[in-house]
Amino acid sequence: MNKTFNSYKTISEVVKILGLKSKRGQTIPTHTIRFWEKKFKQIKPKIFNGNRRYYDKKNIELLKKVHFLLKEQGMTIDGVRKILNNKESLKLDEISNQTIKANNLKNKLIKISTLVRNLKKLK
Repeated sequence: MNKTFNSYKTISEVVKILGLKSKRGQTIPTHTIRFWEKKFKQIKPKIFNGNRRYYDKKNIELLKKVHFLLKEQGMTIDGVRKILNNKESLKLDEISNQTIKANNLKNKLIKISTLVRNLKKLK
């Protein structure tokens, strides 16, 4: 059964959406999301029968932002908390999200081109 994008997602589905991986790659690191829930009060999943967490579209977008700021931009938890507490930052629209992705891609391309230059020097 395929879920629509607007339906609630389980914590395992959110981990896959975010592309989180454990260091050994053997288990799905759901503990990361639960840790972020404790650190960022804005992340509020619905908890139904059996204490299972379900995330709506808003929470998933917030988790994507937290993931990007922590993992891709290297920010601290306190730094991300300050950004999330700023009301304006929660109103990122589609263009802003694409700009963040474009900047991230640009940074990766710069790193790759530097590596290629260094490899050519080794020849």
